[in-house]
Amino acid sequence: MPRVKLISDQEVFVIIRRLIATSGDKAATFGAVSRATGLAGATLVQRFGTQDGMVRAALLSAWDDLDAQTALAEATADLTPKGAQALLKSLTPTTDAGGETSLLAADFRDPALRARAGQWRERVELALALRFGGGSKGQEVAAIVFSAWQGQLLWTMVGGKSFRLKDVIKRLT
Repeated sequence: MPRVKLISDQEVFVIIRRLIATSGDKAATFGAVSRATGLAGATLVQRFGTQDGMVRAALLSAWDDLDAQTALAEATADLTPKGAQALLKSLTPTTDAGGETSLLAADFRDPALRARAGQWRERVELALALRFGGGSKGQEVAAIVFSAWQGQLLWTMVGGKSFRLKDVIKRLT
């Protein structure tokens, strides 16, 4: 009979992502995760194979979580420019550290993580374009707004002065 997992992979992933957020991706070692979860290092090796595999699985799980959050945002945001603003607001991290979104760029050298990032950007830009009327003009505005939003997130995380995204949207629409 297989052993019962005392702590799920999802719970381990949350801890790994917290370690990465506070100390960088190299901090998520088997030893550090073992200490944080109470699981034996051998158990982690058995579950994930390698340290890189463990970190990759945690980051892919974060992308799954962001995809679910994005689906909810798409379903609830009106198909208007104000709806575009609401969509991005619902995807904006609420913590000063940038939340999960900042972790997702932890290692774009990994083709699977880079592909997930590209797919998510395309999805969000399409959702924005629909809220800006579609067509080539809507796509162009969506690309600019997405880039401005991501830049705002980046510079806000490092203490830069932020601008109001709704002002950018007003100017472009």
